[in-house]
Amino acid sequence: MALARQNLSSAHPQDEVSDKSAVAGAVLNSSSQKTILDVLIEKKLISPQKAQEIKLEFINSGTTIDQILQTRNLVSESDLVLAKSIFYNIPRINLSETPASPEALGLLPRSVAEANQLMPFAYDSELNLLSVAMANPLDLQTIEFIERKSETRVKPFVATLAEIKKAIAERYEAGLATEVTAALKDTSPGVQAKTVDIRNRGEVIRAEPITKIVSTVLEFAVKSRASDIHLEPQEERTRIRYRIDGILHEKLVLPKEVHEALVSRIKVLSGMKIDEKRIPQDGRFNFRADDEEVDVRVSCLPTSHGEKIVMRLLRKASNVPTLPELGLRGRALKNLEDAILRPHGIIIICGPTGSGKTTTLYAILSKINSTRVNIVTLEDPVEYQIPGINQVQINPAVKLTFATGLRSFLRQDPNVIMVGEIRDSETAELAIQASLTGHLVFSTLHTNTASGALPRLLDMGAEPFLLASSITANVAQRICRKICPGCKKEFVPEQEIIEDIKNVLGKLLDERRMTVLKLFTGAGCVECNNTGYFGMTGIFEVLPVSEKISRLILERSPASTLEKQAVEEGMITMKQDGYLKVVEGVTTIEEVLRVAQE
Repeated sequence: MALARQNLSSAHPQDEVSDKSAVAGAVLNSSSQKTILDVLIEKKLISPQKAQEIKLEFINSGTTIDQILQTRNLVSESDLVLAKSIFYNIPRINLSETPASPEALGLLPRSVAEANQLMPFAYDSELNLLSVAMANPLDLQTIEFIERKSETRVKPFVATLAEIKKAIAERYEAGLATEVTAALKDTSPGVQAKTVDIRNRGEVIRAEPITKIVSTVLEFAVKSRASDIHLEPQEERTRIRYRIDGILHEKLVLPKEVHEALVSRIKVLSGMKIDEKRIPQDGRFNFRADDEEVDVRVSCLPTSHGEKIVMRLLRKASNVPTLPELGLRGRALKNLEDAILRPHGIIIICGPTGSGKTTTLYAILSKINSTRVNIVTLEDPVEYQIPGINQVQINPAVKLTFATGLRSFLRQDPNVIMVGEIRDSETAELAIQASLTGHLVFSTLHTNTASGALPRLLDMGAEPFLLASSITANVAQRICRKICPGCKKEFVPEQEIIEDIKNVLGKLLDERRMTVLKLFTGAGCVECNNTGYFGMTGIFEVLPVSEKISRLILERSPASTLEKQAVEEGMITMKQDGYLKVVEGVTTIEEVLRVAQE
């Protein structure tokens, strides 16, 4: 209660007598002196004329200013909450961006949170301080009740009612509070150590509360469309982040005491050594959630605060997308399809880690897969199983590398060979030789552009005359988030942005004959977790190797010269492809610049 009183007194220093006088001072201040309307005017959220109209309506009708603003939709709920935060000097909290603490949830039942429209989100055990998001943080009666119920001191924060309701539904449903409390009891210093029969170790581990925490973390990842889960030990807590649509979101924080038990459980599931904590380890396991089977690749890394776990989720039921579904279209799609229909040659997919190169390779292989061709792949690791394709995972421990595997493949009578990555000169030389002897070869390179792949291969020792006759096409790509269809809205961009789009697209924009350039953005909604984005698409550039480009390869021309020639021959660059998707309302200019700006 003292903390709530401190918040109000800092907003209005003249009122320090009692809790009731603090509230009275706040209300008096909002009506006779500076009001929330003044804050909204300062933030340019409403005009002074509109504020005057609201004041007159407030005097004449007796309705509160909050009700007038909400019923007339003059400002958004989020803007009104921000104004309240400034006016009452109470911190604003965005629950969609704030991780949940199971300890905090365990201090207040869901029924209490729903009845009082509040959300506990953090707990400091040293100060016995519970942080609570409230739609009405001036309700001192509710704060008193929460302090008695939780036996803590309460620090109020202000949040929108919609955010609070969504957070209650999501985080209480996860139901981690009971398991974390039980796990903390098991790991507390005063608990007598248990004797575990090694023969029944699996059964014992499955019976622990920590099992529920791991399964809940995995289930939440599947529901939220996450591709990766990061369990990161920090000095005083363990944070859990999910990569959703390519961006990491912090969703959960756990007490540091449960971290080792959590890591041990995941190690057991993935077949790692529990007692080995000095070196990195890798493993994998399967689990089923919502009738969907998911393959989980696990990586364990020792850090200064403990072992960090990263889990990559690969959904077995998900079908390999087609090339148009990935975002390829028009001239780029035609050039790539022409290249993959040739019986021999090398096609290289370029881009940094996480740009979707492997998915594009799988889409190409699925397109050409049939009973008439023998397709063999060499991968690190095999991410998706494709029926009808012979997939091999490299194993350096037994000297099965990209180079040695590729040498063996040539004795397997293949039509199509896919090598996960060209990492050294030996692999590059073997791939070129395979293409020259009548095989179609696919691989990847870590270069930023399609034109950059050719000088990279020359640097690896590939002969220019062999490279010029074997390479048929290079593809460079990036992944960007798509605008959420549920909250998509149109706007007219600033003149500076319009000029930038015209400079980048040039004739490509003229072909669309747009009189007024209108772009789109996502306002943020429940479906997209208030990010404005939902799902992902690719932006591409496809460089077919023509006669002129082959001549430039023989001359060892730099990447800039190769790209200039390709653009003259009609290649659409990655940035241009991204800007076209911006104009069409698929994504935003910020996303394109985030992934494709050199």
